[in-house]
This record gives sequence, structure tokens and C-alpha cells, in this order.
Amino acid sequence: MTARDRGHEVGVEDGLTIFGTRPAGRLGVFSWAMFDWANQPYFTLITTFIFAPYFTSAVVGDAVRGQELWGYGQAVAGLCIALLSPVMGAIADAGGRRKPWIMVFQAVCVLACASLWLAMPGAGGRDLVMILGFVVLASLGAEFATVFNNAMLPGLASKSRIGRLSGQAWALGYLGGLLTLGFVLGGFSLPEVPLFGLDKAAHEHDRMVGPLSAIWMVVFVIPLFLFTPDTPPSGLGLRGSVRQGLGNLSETLRSLGHYRNIMLFLIARMIYFDGMTAVFAFGGIYAAGIFGWTTTNLGIFGIIITIFGAVGAVVGGWLDDRFGSKRIIIFSVVGLTIATLGLISITVDGRGSGARVDTIFFFIHYAVEAPGAGASAGGGMFTTLSEQIFLVFGIMIGIFSGPAQAASRTMVARLAPVEKIGEFYGLYALSGKATAFIAPLVVGVVTGISQSQRAGVSTILLFLIIGLLLMLFVREERATTAKI
Repeated sequence: MTARDRGHEVGVEDGLTIFGTRPAGRLGVFSWAMFDWANQPYFTLITTFIFAPYFTSAVVGDAVRGQELWGYGQAVAGLCIALLSPVMGAIADAGGRRKPWIMVFQAVCVLACASLWLAMPGAGGRDLVMILGFVVLASLGAEFATVFNNAMLPGLASKSRIGRLSGQAWALGYLGGLLTLGFVLGGFSLPEVPLFGLDKAAHEHDRMVGPLSAIWMVVFVIPLFLFTPDTPPSGLGLRGSVRQGLGNLSETLRSLGHYRNIMLFLIARMIYFDGMTAVFAFGGIYAAGIFGWTTTNLGIFGIIITIFGAVGAVVGGWLDDRFGSKRIIIFSVVGLTIATLGLISITVDGRGSGARVDTIFFFIHYAVEAPGAGASAGGGMFTTLSEQIFLVFGIMIGIFSGPAQAASRTMVARLAPVEKIGEFYGLYALSGKATAFIAPLVVGVVTGISQSQRAGVSTILLFLIIGLLLMLFVREERATTAKI
């Protein structure tokens, strides 16, 4: 079945978008990039720096048990996304339009985020299950909406500029996360009396990040729906799109041997991206556990990482168009591996009263003379050598994560047959989530068995290294459509 039969007109790659129209105007392109701006606060505030550590330390009340439960919740979400995202991408290809799907799943994410206000400290039993359920629903909504947003990328810019567009969108997302993180710190965490009279004793300043993320999404996703051109509808209708989409996906799956190079990339990405996601999912939890950092400390740490992540995404997008996506991905994953190894090389022994002994680079031990020195005792942030080195490795994660994510998204547009873009972005989402339930599960299980956060987080290295090795064998060339 040709692209024209399915409601698309495939054009020339250089100077034209793959859907046969001129690249979208500046307003349309900028509005598409605003999707990342609208959604990044969910990842920054909820899954990384504020809500996740709050969940482990206050909602559950035990860092080890909290990390274990958070891992299980993310595993459930990852499994659902892995199973359903390719199906949705194929249906979108058959139906043409992406925006209606984005609207539906964005609404799911918004409602689930707003519901996190109910995450009271010390929750247990059914309340704890309910909170984890909201987190899972928010993850599903955010990731499914991203599948369809990513599928719009090749139709917005010429082949020679998609790397920069992807990188700039990631950078815009980082800036959105940075702005909201700064607002949370300045408005809720630092003042004795937070904005709106929130009660710190009830952790309302932590729980507020859910409704704040929801409001931010609603406001800033609107330009996408108003100004970004959508792929023309195929005229099949919902039922016809589902039927044909499932048929097309079945054809693609039966012909995977023809797409060996793309599948190798997706498998490699599946593994290294899972490791990278786990670094962000558990990095804040790990820091809170070993240093005793508060929400404010973690927020400042997040701001620093986000600034460097935005810079890395912009520079990485430019390098992507100049040197190719594969080289940027390999370079970035190497950097992430080194940074993760550095993070787990740091331990703190005895944060309570009296002197303590910190370890850096696994083998170097030094005494911290001042009792409770460091952020954990209110002595200021990054006052100890171990905290300062932790910050350096955190900055490295920020620098390398932006290019890795942006170049991975661009790589699909460079490899996939133009008439199967949606299908392969669905498979791309699967590659980001197929093992996403495995990495958090492994972290949770190893943490629970060893009763050690360090042991749990160290398993992330396996995913980064295996993905990197597989990426070495990927060729950066576009596949032709298999003939069934």
C-alpha cells in the first residue's frame, strides 16, 4: 500500500518535508516545540526532583521502601506504554491526524497530575495504591501524547534541519522545567509562608507541583492545536483507521527482517534510554537518601542540571545536523555512563551526630569533621567534597542527556520509511518503554534485596553499556518500504 493510498503525499526530502508540503512556518514550528515546554515540568517536578523524593521520604516515609515502590509503579506504566504505543502510532498513520490523539492523552495526564494534590504524607494501604495509580496514569498520558507529537516532526522541517529543530525543542522543554522549578522554590519551598498560604507542615508545597504541572500543560499546549499544521486526514474514520492501522502494523512486524538496521537502533535505544530514564527517575531519590537533601536542595540541584541540559540540547542539535545522529548518540551515552559511575562512587557514612566518613570514587575516604555538615543539617548546600563531586557528575548528566534524547528522536526520522513514520515512532516509544518496566523493577528488586540504594542504582550501568555497544553496529541510512 502506497503512502498516497493512505492519505499522504510523500515529497522530496531535501528542501521539502516528507509529507510533500513546504516546511511549516515559524509560528507552526515554534508551536510544535512548545509541546516540550508544556510537558517538561511534569518530568522535572513530578518524576525527578520534587514529587518523587517527596513520595519516598514523606508519603512512604522510608527511602529504601519508597524507592522500591516507585520502581514498581514506573514498571507498570512502562509495560503499558510498551504494549500500546506501536498500535497507536500505526492507527495515527492510517488516520493521518495526530492532534486529536494528543488532546486525549494530554487530558489524561492533566487530570492525573492535578490529582497528586491528594498525596498526603504518611499515606498507606489503599491511599498509597491510589497515589501510585495517579502517577501511572500521568506517565501513560504524557508518553502516549509524545508518540503523536514526535510523529509530527518530519513534516515540519527539511531533512537538513530536523536535528536542530529537535534539539531546540528539547532545550525549550528544559527551560520550561527550569522556570517552573525556580517558581516552586521561590514561591513555595524557600519562603516561611508559601504563596497561597500553603501549609508546609502538611507538605502542601510539595503536593502543589501536581496541580501546577497540570495548569502549565493546559496553558502552553494550546499553540500546538492552533498553529501547527497537522497531517491531512485519510478519510477512513476512527474505525477504519484502527482496522487499517492494525493491519499495517501487522505487515511491518511480519517484515521486520527487512528493517533489521532500524530494529537494531530501536533495540539499542530501548536499552540505553531505559538506563538514562532510570538515572533521572532515581537520581533525586538517591541524593535525598545519601545526603538528606530537602526539597529546596533538590530543587536547586535540578535547576543547575536543567540549565546545562538546555545548553547541551541546543549544541547537540547543531552537531546532529553536522556530524549525524549516530555519533552524537554514542558520544552522549559514553558521557552518561561515566557520570552515572561517578554518582554511585559516592557514599556517606553516618549522617547523624558526630564525625562522618564520606567515600568518593569508590576508594577515597575522608572525614567530615563538622557534625552533620552539608545540606542535610542545614549547613548549606554543596559544602562537602562529596556533595560537590556529586554536583559535577549531575552536571555531566544534564549536558549529555539533552543531545542523547534529541538525536534519538531525529534518528528515527532519518532511518524510517517516510510513509511509516507514525508506526516507527510508535515503535520508538516502545523502544523507550519496552524495558522501562525492567529497569525500575531491577532497581526496586535489588534495592529491596540488598537494602542498599547504591546497589539498586548501580544496575542502571548495565543498560547504558549494553545499549552503547549495540549502537556501534547501527548504520545511519533510510530504509525502503518492505514489499509484502
